[in-house]
Amino acid sequence: MRDVRREPPRVSALLGPTNTGKTHRAIQRMLAWPTGMIGLPLRLLAREVYERVVEQRGPDVVALVTGEEKRIPEEPRYWVCTVEAMPLDLKVFFVAVDEIQLAGDRHRGHTFTDRLMNCRGTGETMFLGAMTIAPLLTRLLGDVEIDTAERLSKLSWGGVHKLASVPGRSAVVAFSAEKVYEAAERLRAVHGGAAVVLGALSPRTRNAQVEMYQAGEVKHLVATDAIGMGLNMDLAHVAFTDVRKFDGRGFRDLTAAEVAQIAGRAGRYRTDGTFGTLKSLGGLPAHLVEAVEQHRFPPLRRLFWRNPNLDFRNPDALLHSLSEPPPRSFLAQAFGEDDQRALEALLHRDAIRDRVRRPDALQRLWEVCRIPDYRKTRTGSHAELLSRIATHLLDDGEVPDDFVSERIGRLDRTDGDIETLMSRISWVRTWTYVAWQRGWTSDAAHWQEVTRGVEDRLSDALHERLTARFVDRRVAWVLRGADVQSEVAVNDGDVTLGGIAVGQVVGWTFRPDGGGLPKVVASAVRNRMRTDVLKQLRALMEASDGAITLHADATLGFDGVVLGQLSAGRGVLEPKVVTRRADLLEAEERERVRVRLQRWRDRWVERLFSDLDRAHDMALSPAAKGLVYAVRSSLGTVPRAEVSDNLEALTKADRRALARLDVRLGTHSVYVASLLAPAAQRVRGALWCLAHGVKPLPEPPHDGAPSVEVAGQPAGLLEAMGMRVLGSRAVRADVVERLAADVRKRARQGRPAPVVDPMKWLATDAQGVVSVVRGLGFSAVLIPDGRLQVRKRRR
Repeated sequence: MRDVRREPPRVSALLGPTNTGKTHRAIQRMLAWPTGMIGLPLRLLAREVYERVVEQRGPDVVALVTGEEKRIPEEPRYWVCTVEAMPLDLKVFFVAVDEIQLAGDRHRGHTFTDRLMNCRGTGETMFLGAMTIAPLLTRLLGDVEIDTAERLSKLSWGGVHKLASVPGRSAVVAFSAEKVYEAAERLRAVHGGAAVVLGALSPRTRNAQVEMYQAGEVKHLVATDAIGMGLNMDLAHVAFTDVRKFDGRGFRDLTAAEVAQIAGRAGRYRTDGTFGTLKSLGGLPAHLVEAVEQHRFPPLRRLFWRNPNLDFRNPDALLHSLSEPPPRSFLAQAFGEDDQRALEALLHRDAIRDRVRRPDALQRLWEVCRIPDYRKTRTGSHAELLSRIATHLLDDGEVPDDFVSERIGRLDRTDGDIETLMSRISWVRTWTYVAWQRGWTSDAAHWQEVTRGVEDRLSDALHERLTARFVDRRVAWVLRGADVQSEVAVNDGDVTLGGIAVGQVVGWTFRPDGGGLPKVVASAVRNRMRTDVLKQLRALMEASDGAITLHADATLGFDGVVLGQLSAGRGVLEPKVVTRRADLLEAEERERVRVRLQRWRDRWVERLFSDLDRAHDMALSPAAKGLVYAVRSSLGTVPRAEVSDNLEALTKADRRALARLDVRLGTHSVYVASLLAPAAQRVRGALWCLAHGVKPLPEPPHDGAPSVEVAGQPAGLLEAMGMRVLGSRAVRADVVERLAADVRKRARQGRPAPVVDPMKWLATDAQGVVSVVRGLGFSAVLIPDGRLQVRKRRR
């Protein structure tokens, strides 16, 4: 730390273009003194510098003072302020004022001129700004020491671009909210979106938007000339949509220095930057490009001034003192400022003028008039609000809590569009300003906390609205080079990219969201998902048939994916394979899937008749071969009457061979015994249903039940599964033969017999047995003692 007792007060100016490190050098100079204060042109920049100083010295010794916010610890040593909010009665060793060329600004210049003339540190005063103020600064201050700072990087002309071809890490600058929105929406369509920076944004919203850009979530920033001061970002290029702006009075061309101030945001530290225009504007004049590149601009010809020594004896005296002419020829009178216009408007109201007959009351009115019109409406609504606040302060000494609460309560809503939220934030800033004025409310700390909370909620909502409107995070994920391979996820068919819904996957087809998906995103997601699909395809080709599942709706699935389905084909044993749409596969790959599923179908049918097909290797007679064919065509069971001719022609050798094939020659049916097992019945039922268009595909009788109720089931399906419909029940073919033999025996004996055995064979009750026996063509009656009387039915 320097020895403050030995160095005389020093007044210096560090002048130069953007990206010269002027503000950084001033901060370091301030921190070398025991105490200091720095005035900055924007609330946003003041917050940024405050955070930087806190990082180096801690929050206990650093104060932040703006019109709307004050963070003052018990023993502050360093003060970071907006220029308008600098406490001029504060004695510190070091004082710095940034962007002093703004003394030439029509609206704010008088405040900067006042700080140049009247704000000093007891040890050192340092002014920062552009070289354009150097001649007038010397004339104004006389003995000021002027140092120059060279730009740390090169700024050069980058040419004309279409908006779609503006390079990444660029800022597109427009001079109205409408044009900012238009450019941001076009960038969203082409590049996935843009961060948005407007002067009306709160620091919280602006920081959230800038952080989104800095983090690479978007590659472009669209802003007004609000980025011209203090917003330090990694910009490589600045593209102008126009070089004309509305300055509150009318439209005018930007000066070369103003173009340079904005263009100079391109390039950070030692990294070079470029500036250019959009094709809709065309190129810039050669002399303007040269001036920006060489940082050579005409010097300021005047600085704006307003009398800082106001006379509060009476209203006329105050108005006269505000209009007092400047003391130097190069100082211009600041007319028509918001506070002065508000004062004039309120003094025209008799109710107000009658209340300010005393100097202290008039001074309080002037303090109220200095509440900024954050909405920039220039309408009577601002004056009306000031009148209400002034009346309360002059009559009651403070603004009533219920009045403040009611006004703030109107604003504490996060619904509405971007413009609505920005308007509410502007209103809240007014009440934040009121809350921070000493003695204006009964509980200042409470209202400061309330307004901060409302502004934070509105700011977060505004950031969400801006992001939702101007950023397609799906496109941004892809264009910023994110690892799409790791960020695409599928959950129950829903596909997300970085947690953002992009569509659904059905089988091996990707279906983008109904609202449409930009081609670049759809392509990236498809490429990512195709990687998984190709893995599954390879697994399908190598998998056993058991890995392919036939579902009840006749679809064929593998590894949780529906690949196709079976439907009616040329015959009951040849169901047709229909593959599902699979856009994630090429045509040749889809054909491989079809062939694989057909191979599965063929083997599925072959496995059913694997025993029966051994007949091809046996020496069978034509009658036996015909019998085998009939059984196979009937899915394993054929009524005896349909093959009676074949049965009569069988030889003993045929019968022995058929027995080895597990073919049973019953009195009612010829059937393959092994095809009556539940697994085989399932396949047989599925083949019949596929041939007849019946869904869902059936399950076999539960636990291999020997008989089931017929009600509600197609007779053809039951017979296809090896059952015979007899009365109210369908009975498995082997059980039919056993029961028929027993019934014939009972009929020959002619006497009642217990019904227990038939009930066990059929797994039904006595009435079910009666129905089945009658279905076999016999007369059956249960006598009172529970026995069954069976007789041959008379023809």
